[in-house]
Amino acid sequence: MTLEQFEYRWGAKLSPEGSAVFRLWAPALDQLRLKIGQSEERQMESRADGWFELHADGLAEGTEYQFILPDGMAVPDPASRAQASGVHGPSLLVGSDHDWKVPGWKGRPWHEAVVYELHPGTFAPLGGFEGIRHKLDHLAETGFTAIEIMPVAEFSGARGWGYDGVLPYCPHSAYGGVVGLKYLVDAAHERGLMMILDVVYNHFGPDGNYLGAYAPDFFDAERQTPWGAAIRFEEPAVRDFFLDNPIYWLEEFRFDGLRFDAVDQIKDRSETPILEEMAQRVREQFGDREIHLMTEDERNIVGLHPYDEENRPKLFTAEWNDDFHHAAHCIATGEDAGYYAGFADDAVGHLARALAEGFCYQGEPYAPREGQPRGEPSTGQPPVAFVDFLQNHDQIGNRAFGERLTSLADEETVALLTAVLLLNPQIPLVFMGEEYGETNPFLFFTDFHGELAKAVREGRRREFASFGHFGEENAQRIPDPNALSTFEASALDWDRAKTEAGRLRLALFRRLLEARRSYVVPLLPNMRSMQGQAQRLSQGAFLVRWTTDRRRLLLVANFGTDEAAIDEQTDGLELVYESRDGLLAALQEGRLPRRGVIFASGAGQ
Repeated sequence: MTLEQFEYRWGAKLSPEGSAVFRLWAPALDQLRLKIGQSEERQMESRADGWFELHADGLAEGTEYQFILPDGMAVPDPASRAQASGVHGPSLLVGSDHDWKVPGWKGRPWHEAVVYELHPGTFAPLGGFEGIRHKLDHLAETGFTAIEIMPVAEFSGARGWGYDGVLPYCPHSAYGGVVGLKYLVDAAHERGLMMILDVVYNHFGPDGNYLGAYAPDFFDAERQTPWGAAIRFEEPAVRDFFLDNPIYWLEEFRFDGLRFDAVDQIKDRSETPILEEMAQRVREQFGDREIHLMTEDERNIVGLHPYDEENRPKLFTAEWNDDFHHAAHCIATGEDAGYYAGFADDAVGHLARALAEGFCYQGEPYAPREGQPRGEPSTGQPPVAFVDFLQNHDQIGNRAFGERLTSLADEETVALLTAVLLLNPQIPLVFMGEEYGETNPFLFFTDFHGELAKAVREGRRREFASFGHFGEENAQRIPDPNALSTFEASALDWDRAKTEAGRLRLALFRRLLEARRSYVVPLLPNMRSMQGQAQRLSQGAFLVRWTTDRRRLLLVANFGTDEAAIDEQTDGLELVYESRDGLLAALQEGRLPRRGVIFASGAGQ
């Protein structure tokens, strides 16, 4: 498939010969003008179903344009590919040509994925897409195979998490825009790295969204999300806007996959839900490429992730497994507030179940929801349908002071949990800096001004002041999201990677990821279901067995302070990893020493 073969229904299209087509769905208007350049204005032709269209010749890439509403308001193209001066300024015509260095890239299979999540503004000293390019060798050499970047769609200001985007087709100019993003993806592919983009289809940001001025039917007046008006996916024009967007990122920029943010907030009354139709179209369009679609979904459902008889995803590929994180976090920190209340009662047991079966909650009463059931049975899912993590942008950044696990827990526990994360058959995800033990916080930051900045700042403080243990005094200490210093404090300190502690942590990651590549990855294509069996050994210890027709994998972990007894057949087991010398020998004697993790492989049974 080429761009010429796929006709995007929103946004301006520029041909190599300089002919351009401008389109906008504005059903609330009876007339619309287009401003081209600094002064020229032309009346657009009204089409059916609320569409306006205009054809123009003799235009060049980079030409500015805006839509002029009857009251004189100038608005950008909601499907703009580039902006001249932020979300409120003119849009720019963009062509599709790019000299790709790896034109034949088809991707890598999902079972090879070790995902590295990063924020493009704080990851590297240079910042943006160019900064990421300078660190690609580090990521590849450490053993990561996929990079997931937080949302890049144009949002208000120069800094932010990206989840307040208002122009979903437009790579943020502060990061490097269209050209910079293409260079980054191409450079990653040169190193064999997959590139995954975080996309947001559940809401628009609060600053720079003009759709309501000319297309109020874009939104559903009867529903709200936690972040604003819900989107009316039942409307055909709105549906087209979002159905085309995943294809745009995957085709125009050659991303290997997408991570869909908070899909539980996407509501659709259509016969075929929008999420399913998105995934179906992607699968149809890119049958010759390895494309991976992740979801974030608080509901613990499996219906979006069916696999066929060849163990390939029919719709979405994998789900972010918050249950794994919550259980692991409780083991590391002992925290029990908020959603941790559903895991702190037996964090070790919950972690064991997550490793063996996928979700911890598969229909059981969930304390944070006042005992309402949460989740569906997940044991029939393959392990690659789950993405596990000890940290991610949400779990760090939505803390009041953005503390990383490295700062909240002791070094030994973090190392033990890291081994569990990287060696179990589910897909591991690591947040930027985790591989060398970064201690700088990752805070919530924005670049709003005026009343909106005040509302965000005060709302953030109210959110945490409502926790009884937090208190008003601590709430006032929460960094102002709009302050430049908050953004700067969230940048990685790459000098830490050069310290002794940083080098030791990097060595651990490289050792574990090499073990994963050699012993775990080859088994995953044939693991059609979780195939895990968990056994509790003591209050703080458990083992999990995964059995395939080729090999069996054994993970034994003790997070407690007491030795545990174990009765496990160890004949023929090959040691893959032990957190300290002598653990396998002790296992063969029927005991599991305190505070240790062992991973072994043996003949299949």
